[in-house]
Formats: sequence, C-alpha cells, structure tokens
Amino acid sequence: MAADPASSDWNHRTVQANGIEIHYVRHGPDAPQGPPLVLLHGWPEFWFTWRKSIPVLAETFDLIAPDLRGFGDSEKPATVPRLDDYADDLLALLDALEIERAGVVAHDVGAYVAQAATLAAPERIAGLFFFNCPYPGIGKRWVAPRQVNEIWYQSFNQLDWAPELLRSSREACRIYFRNLMDHWSGETDAFADDLEAWIDNFLKPGNLEGGFAWYKSVNPARLALIRYGAVERPKIEARSFFLWGEKDPVLRSTWTDALADYFSDFTVETVPDAGHFVHYQKPELTNARIRAFFSRPTES
Repeated sequence: MAADPASSDWNHRTVQANGIEIHYVRHGPDAPQGPPLVLLHGWPEFWFTWRKSIPVLAETFDLIAPDLRGFGDSEKPATVPRLDDYADDLLALLDALEIERAGVVAHDVGAYVAQAATLAAPERIAGLFFFNCPYPGIGKRWVAPRQVNEIWYQSFNQLDWAPELLRSSREACRIYFRNLMDHWSGETDAFADDLEAWIDNFLKPGNLEGGFAWYKSVNPARLALIRYGAVERPKIEARSFFLWGEKDPVLRSTWTDALADYFSDFTVETVPDAGHFVHYQKPELTNARIRAFFSRPTES
C-alpha cells in the first residue's frame, strides 16, 4: 500500500523564508542528528517524490525535503518568479532553519535551483548530487531533429489555458501526468502506486499554475540557449555526482559530455534500466550512492 503524503508521520512543517511560506518535510527526531541534506524535487513533482529515500537516508542525515515555490503546499506568488528567486528561497530556507552548510540532492527543476544557489553562495553547499540534470552545456540540442518533439510540454505549460484544461476533470489531469511520467520513465505505470497522490497534489488550488510558472520563468534563458548555443559561466567548484538514467528521452544521458565545462570536480554514473526519475525508479541504488557520496569527508 502506498504511503500517504498527508500523514503526520512525515513531520510536515512550514517556515517563512525569502518573503514566502515554504512547506517542507523534515524527517527524524525533533533534534535532528547527522549532517543536513536538502532534497530538491523536479517537475512534475513535489516533495513526495522522495518518499522512497527519506526514511532510509534519515538514518544518516538530517533530511529536509521542501516544496519549491509554487509547488505542493508552498506559497504560490502571483507574479512569475525569476530563477534567482528559487535559489534565494533555498538559501533563505537554510537561514531560517539555522543551517550554515548543507548537502543538496537535486533533480530536474531542483537541479537548476541547486546550481544557481551554489554559484551565488558556494560556501553554503557541502556537495551536490544530481539526477538527470539540465545545465547550459545542452545548448541547441534541446531542438535537435530527434529531440524537438520531446520538449512540447515546455511550450504547453506556458499556455494560460493549460491549467484550465487539466482541471476540467480528474481524468484529464490523470491522462496528462500518467503519460508524461510513463514516457519519461521508460516504463508503463511507473508511478502506479502513487499516481492518485500526484493528481491530488496538482488539483490543489494554484498548483498547476504554480508549477507551470517555472516554465515561464526560465523560457527566456532556454530560448537563448536554443538561439546561441551553450553559454559560458563560472565553473561550479563543489564536489558533484551525477546519477543519470539512460532511458530518459527528454534529458539524454549522452548530454553529460559537456559537464567538464561547467563543473570542476564531478563523477558521472549512468543507469541503463532507469529513465528520468532515477530516484523513484531505483531507490536502493539511489540511497546507496547518496549515502556514500555525502559520507566522504569534505573540506569545511
């Protein structure tokens, strides 16, 4: 039986940070033990995407799994945010929780946020663990001939009437997310155990708009990559690990080829039998790699 995301067993909490209310789950005792580790979800996700990792990793780490602004039960500001807003949210969350330095595990949208926060405040980040990570080195490949049909959702999610369409019935919402997540996973019914929790989440007032606001916020930067190709930026110095599913059709594992232009100290491992959601599809592998990576000594 699938876990209930609304259960009090998950230690739901909220905090004011960067001018908004951020919902997060902090797993463990009231006085958390172990080094802090923040889990940043992607899209179409919310904190519950980490449900197979939180109880296991909480044995070693002080686990914090927030909903990004606009997602889940975090606040949904009316204005379209900037990427810097999401990064500032992460740093402000650490401040509010009195955490000086934390490791970050990030997927998809969360990977954008983790990179921006690390570039802004590298001293706050103890290490980065990525799943299927968008980064500037992808460049014009977003619209390569075999790829362009895969990114239709990036335009659809910016349509003002898209939330209205998906909210027209529970079945419409289910069709959209089930097919998207199955296709990106490379599996049929990949999220069967939790699909209804996903539908419940995105049918909450404002959650479709809140998630779609991400695509509006990054569209100018994405179009610039498509027009002009990969851009230069300072390299991220934080030690980084990339665990990348080879069956992902939207963020292809072959796109790891330019990571050295953007990261100074990194390791890549690909997973042949997983797609976009490695953390959900392969939790035992995920948990073992995260634990090993963040258990290595790092410079303070």
